[in-house]
Amino acid sequence: MKQVDVVIIGAGAAGLMCAAQAGKRGRSVLVVDNGKKPGRKILISGGGRCNFTNYDVTASNFVCGNPHFAKSALAQYSQWDFFSMINEYGIAWEEREHGQLFCIDSAKDIVEMLLKECDMPNVEQRYRCDVHSIEKNEDGFTLKLDTDTVACQSLVVATGGLSMPKLGATPFGYHIAEQFGLKRIPTTAGLVPFTLHDKDKAAFADLSGIAIPVTITSENDVTFKENLLFTHRGLSGPVVLQISSYWVPGEKVTVNLLPDLDLADTINAMRDKHPAQSLKNSLSRLLPKRLVEAMITRGDIEDKPLKQLNPKEIASLADYLHQWNIAPNGTEGYRTAEVTLGGVDTDELSSKTMETKKVSGLYFVGEVMDVSGWLGGYNFQWAWSSGWVAGQNV
Repeated sequence: MKQVDVVIIGAGAAGLMCAAQAGKRGRSVLVVDNGKKPGRKILISGGGRCNFTNYDVTASNFVCGNPHFAKSALAQYSQWDFFSMINEYGIAWEEREHGQLFCIDSAKDIVEMLLKECDMPNVEQRYRCDVHSIEKNEDGFTLKLDTDTVACQSLVVATGGLSMPKLGATPFGYHIAEQFGLKRIPTTAGLVPFTLHDKDKAAFADLSGIAIPVTITSENDVTFKENLLFTHRGLSGPVVLQISSYWVPGEKVTVNLLPDLDLADTINAMRDKHPAQSLKNSLSRLLPKRLVEAMITRGDIEDKPLKQLNPKEIASLADYLHQWNIAPNGTEGYRTAEVTLGGVDTDELSSKTMETKKVSGLYFVGEVMDVSGWLGGYNFQWAWSSGWVAGQNV
């Protein structure tokens, strides 16, 4: 039987960070992964450029049953710490809007950096390797792998969530939690496009590809401002992905289609200058013409000359476009989701070490737990922070 100090299940962002830190402490580490190569999600993220962190990271950028849980790990290993590592390796980066930091060349730079961090005689990696069983004993854990049995003192579960199943996502981490009696928050797709009901989809499908800046608000009053993108199936774009993590099936979202102006004042000014101009042509100066035409076709807006609009109609029009209510039919699910909401209940874990409170030596890091970041590099930062913290304690 092979004996090591630490076994880490999962060679993604959190698992590799944990392995590197444990290895630097002199711990013998075995990383096992069912895929054929490490960092699969890193490689495809950010269009292949990897949005590896954000300039502005706080616990408020995460969705979690315990809004304070992420504070300790983020304080122990912040975005600035990861930024320092990036610079040490000479990785070229760029800042984009909202403080998002991307590789200039390729996400491969991040994976290669993590692998170099793990390049120690005491850190072994095995790929295309399945874990068939896990048993707890007095000294730690015994794992049956494809070809042998391994014993360890500490076991780290870094298996990720259910998003992007084509990359090998499985519920294995949740099964481990259940095996050891840990509570789990029900999972669902997050940072994911909305699908629409048939009537709405038919009305807006021809707008596919049109993007407009909006603000969007969930029924629990969370608001984001960013671009909304119409698709063949529904609504996407950064603002929709963000709000999807706060949306509950059956609820509506409220979209301000003209967040940077007062429509009533604007229409009144247009009417004073061009009273004979149609409402359709007037609105088409403010919004994509095809969107205006779709709303007129649906009967949501009545086209008429501006001079025929009375104050009540102008107020009603302004309310409609500033507070466009639409009820999604659902989401596109894990297939296109960037993150999994829910997971291992953080009440089961120490926020300072990522170790479970019930089972000594058992740790969970990254997306497998009920911590999900906003779009913009936050989920990778959680992987770095939680992986680093566990690596100091295993």
